[in-house]
Amino acid sequence: MSWVRKGAVLFLGLFLYAVGILLTIHAGLGVAPWDAFHLGIVKHSSLTLGQTSQLVGLFIIILCALLGETPGWGTLANMYFIGFFIDIIERFGLIGSPGSFLARALMLILGICLMGWATYFYLSAGLGSGPRDGLMLALSRRLKMKVAIPRTTIEVTVLVIGYLLGGPLGIGTLLIAFLVGPSIQLAYSIMRQDPREVKHRTLLDDYQVLVRSRKELKEAK
Repeated sequence: MSWVRKGAVLFLGLFLYAVGILLTIHAGLGVAPWDAFHLGIVKHSSLTLGQTSQLVGLFIIILCALLGETPGWGTLANMYFIGFFIDIIERFGLIGSPGSFLARALMLILGICLMGWATYFYLSAGLGSGPRDGLMLALSRRLKMKVAIPRTTIEVTVLVIGYLLGGPLGIGTLLIAFLVGPSIQLAYSIMRQDPREVKHRTLLDDYQVLVRSRKELKEAK
C-alpha cells in the first residue's frame, strides 16, 4: 500500500471515528466509557476535558510501549485529528439530536457500528494504532485473545472508574462498553482479516531509516 493510500485510509478511519463518537453523544443516552472516565477526572482536578484526554492518551502510549506496542504517526494523528474533525462537524451542526427514543437508540447503534469500521480502516493503514486501540492490540497479542475480549474488558474497567469518579452514565454507556469490541471484531470478520497481523510502521522504524540514510550518505562521501 502506497503512502498516499495509507494516508487516505488513515484519515478516512479517523473521520468516521469522529462521526461515530458524535452519533453516540447526540443520541443522548449516555456518554462512552472513556468520556465518563475523562469527565470524572475533570470533576476532581483543574484540567479541561481536552487536557485530560491528552494526558490519558500519553499515559496509555507509554503503557503500550512497555507492552511492546510502539507508537507510529497514526497514533499521533489519532490523538489530534479525531478531536479536530469533531470540532468541525459540531461547528457546522451537521449532526442533530432526534426526539424519539427509537431514533436515539438507532443513532447510538449506528455510532457504535461506525466506530468499529473506523477502527478497521485506520488500523489497516499500518501507521500505528491510536492510544486506546494500541492498548487493545497489545493485550490481545499478549493474552492471545481476539480483540473483542480485551477491548470489552478495557471499556468496562474505565466505565467503573468513571462511575466511581462521578462521570455521567446512561444506558448508552453500557451498550457502548459491551458492543464496541464486538463491533470491531465484526468489521474484521467481514473483511476476513486479523488486526493482530497488521504490520504497523512505527516512529522507531522511521528513526532507524533516517539513521541508515545518514550513514549511507556519509559512506558515499
